[in-house]
Amino acid sequence: MEIINRIVDGYHDVMDNQSDPRTKDWFLMSSPFPTLAICLTYVFTVKVLGPKLMENRKPFELKNVLIWYNLFQVIFSCWLFHESIASGWFTTYSFRCQPVDYSRNPHAMRIANGCWWYYISKFTEFFDTIFFVMRKKFDHVSKLHVIHHGIMPMSVWFGVKFTPGGHSTFFGMLNTFVHIVMYSYYLLAALGPKVQKYLWWKKYLTALQMVQFVLVFFHAFQLLFIDCDYPRAFVWWIGMHAVLFYYLFSDFYKQAYIKKAKSMKLKEKVEVESSKVEPKERKLSILNGFSNGSALGDVRQRMAGAVASQ
Repeated sequence: MEIINRIVDGYHDVMDNQSDPRTKDWFLMSSPFPTLAICLTYVFTVKVLGPKLMENRKPFELKNVLIWYNLFQVIFSCWLFHESIASGWFTTYSFRCQPVDYSRNPHAMRIANGCWWYYISKFTEFFDTIFFVMRKKFDHVSKLHVIHHGIMPMSVWFGVKFTPGGHSTFFGMLNTFVHIVMYSYYLLAALGPKVQKYLWWKKYLTALQMVQFVLVFFHAFQLLFIDCDYPRAFVWWIGMHAVLFYYLFSDFYKQAYIKKAKSMKLKEKVEVESSKVEPKERKLSILNGFSNGSALGDVRQRMAGAVASQ
């Protein structure tokens, strides 16, 4: 019982005394458990409940919904990217070491507010997967997709709770830029076949995601080697997320593009070789027919029949 009390007291000490007091009363910020519950509900819905509900139903036609949804995400991502730039990236923020400003001045509060909206954006991205399920594109609900979307709200929650600003917003700045490109691609794809034929650059989106995680990895872990007034725990938190996501996205890239391309080349090679072999086989079969006397026998039988009929 004493151990449980210590755990509970430690939890309240961290949440109440070591977190950012500016954000503790904001929506969903008082405790991590509502966010955790939403994330778990999302995973259960897209992996179990959704496919079960769609099992005997026709896929939904969501063309217009997808167009408006992706347009919203492009606009939302543009605004979030603008807010991250307004916070100081490429102007006053240092790429080497940027502590969090915990004051209540308007600029610091604007940064914290932007971090909270970035956290909310991770929930809106759940609809990417929900729409896959509704259209019965279950092969799109991959391990990468579910893990990435399923843990991001929980991950960002800790950032808003303890470090809403400073060094960690580098990841948000990069991520919102990538999402501008990504949702622009999805928007164009939703417009139909007339536009889709020009979308040859899909695989480069995955490459862009991988570059993003490499940059986040080096940007975060540089603080392990220099003095900076930024929590080391969050250095590891952000850096290890970059490692995890880089592994998942690189594995997806290999499976979806490299191995698929090799498989297609092998298939084409087999088809070419088959087209060369088949005519030879047909020629040999004809020659074999005459050489074994079968064709000649047929001719003789016809002649004998004609003589008999006379």
